[in-house]
Amino acid sequence: MPDSRFTYGHLQSAINKAIRNEHLLLVGLGLVIGCLSGLAVIALREAISWIEITLYSVEIDMFSRYEIAVEPWMVMLYPTLGGLVVGLITWKLMPEQRNQGVADVVEASAMRAGQMSSRVGFVSAINSAISVGVGASVGREGPAVHLGASLAGWIARRLHLSRSLSRTVLGCGVAAAVSASFNAPIAGALFATEVVVGQYALKTFAPIVVASVAGTALSHIHFGEASAFLLGDNNIASFWEFPAFIGLGVVAAVAAIVLMQSIFLAQQTAAKLPVPIWFKPAIAGLIVGIIAIWLPQVMGVGYGFTEWAILGQFDLKLLILIGLAKILATALCLGFGFSGGVFSPALVLGATVGASYGLIAADVFPLLASGVGVYTVVGMGAVAAAVLGAPISTTLIIFEITGDYKLSLAVMLAIVIATEITHHFFGASFFAEQLRRRNVDLRDGFEREVLNNIKVRQVLDHGKSTEADTISTETPVHEIREKMSMSTTGELFVVKPDGELHGTITMHDCGSVLFDNDCGENTTASDVARLHPPILNEGDSLARAIQVMRDSGEDHIAVLRDPHTKVFTGCVHHRDVINAYNKALLRVRHEEHNQEPA
Repeated sequence: MPDSRFTYGHLQSAINKAIRNEHLLLVGLGLVIGCLSGLAVIALREAISWIEITLYSVEIDMFSRYEIAVEPWMVMLYPTLGGLVVGLITWKLMPEQRNQGVADVVEASAMRAGQMSSRVGFVSAINSAISVGVGASVGREGPAVHLGASLAGWIARRLHLSRSLSRTVLGCGVAAAVSASFNAPIAGALFATEVVVGQYALKTFAPIVVASVAGTALSHIHFGEASAFLLGDNNIASFWEFPAFIGLGVVAAVAAIVLMQSIFLAQQTAAKLPVPIWFKPAIAGLIVGIIAIWLPQVMGVGYGFTEWAILGQFDLKLLILIGLAKILATALCLGFGFSGGVFSPALVLGATVGASYGLIAADVFPLLASGVGVYTVVGMGAVAAAVLGAPISTTLIIFEITGDYKLSLAVMLAIVIATEITHHFFGASFFAEQLRRRNVDLRDGFEREVLNNIKVRQVLDHGKSTEADTISTETPVHEIREKMSMSTTGELFVVKPDGELHGTITMHDCGSVLFDNDCGENTTASDVARLHPPILNEGDSLARAIQVMRDSGEDHIAVLRDPHTKVFTGCVHHRDVINAYNKALLRVRHEEHNQEPA
């Protein structure tokens, strides 16, 4: 009879088997990243709270919740000074002198194999904490997502994970950040897969779920299990009311489009202002501070106002004023350079739209209309989903906040209407439009990533692209004719004595001149060369090379060492570019196949 006792050998065998199981390792990595991301979000929220209390003696949400009076000079001075600090940090330390957010996380997932800079993530988090803390009309969830993704990207880079695994790890950081912000683990996992990763495979979803649960657990331990908002009695009066929710979805779509267009209009306006880039956030801070003297609800994330709107504490006129002021304040803050997200402003705007719509519905159909709180919650979900382009995860956030299934049906209906209208008249989401305006196309993300990661100098080093027919500027015409007749490409590169490219001579452009019997023998290469041919630099990407070839219609492009010295180092041929791309594509696919969990 076999020995059934569990020995040390059995234990060692089980451990070895677990180590070889990459699914378990990935789930364990999700747990680690979930904890780190959750702790980072807690630190971000505490930093925001500390700045608010230090400056205003209370958290900014208390302005709306308890109608605490704040000196007018405070609400004008602190956002202005905060904007100045944020502008200087952005100018000195941020790439491209702009703040980063969820759109950059989406781009990193699709275009950069999930790789993100931890330094940029840390600086961006500091900028966001200052922005929200001084009262800028921006959200804290976007910065939390970027911070969690930056930590995850750093871990993926340190572990040298494949593109696919790096994207999964990035999703873990995002999921934990969202769940820690809202105490909503299901929504956090769905948001990461819906917006960032883009797939629901088990090998991807399992570690993301673990990370999301870990982030929620840490948030519960630190902040308690209370919901993000205090909710009253939000029962739907009748299913006959659902057509009204369809109408609310239409109104929410209009509000979402106005908000997003206003932000981009503010960005265009800021770009045209004849002031230094580091000074622009201060201008927005001053204007927001002036608005906040009369409407303090526009400051900060606005959750205090949102909660009171759900409880029906505002009249119609004030709700409309706050909604318009929130659009203006958010557009100025995000357009002029404050660092923060758009989710919280979208919730606040949705609350004003929903509460206003509810008050009107109650007047028109007093016996059928539900309480104002129902319409407020539905409006919040509809506007936020339309802005984020994430209908599934937004629906789940509302469901996890309210715990009301019937109300979630109304939210889902309004979200579908608002999202479809927004997608038709504006675009997929605010983040997608941000990337589009940066000329980033996510449709061919994997192929584009491969093309961007290969540099022209690599093609020169590994291909035959250094084989170029060169002549000097003093080459006489009879030698040019001889060289051209022997050239396999039909193109000669004219190089100065110091190595700089003077121009090119092609059969297409100069054949009639070169073989004209009237062409004098004193004519040299410098006389017939095309002086401004298409060129590439060694540091350019394969994507750039293909674009130059497509635009110029030429298959052989001169390569310079750098744009400053203009030293000619060779030429790239179309065949070598395509071969390099195909080899890189096969290599990446092979590496991913070997690293993927079985």
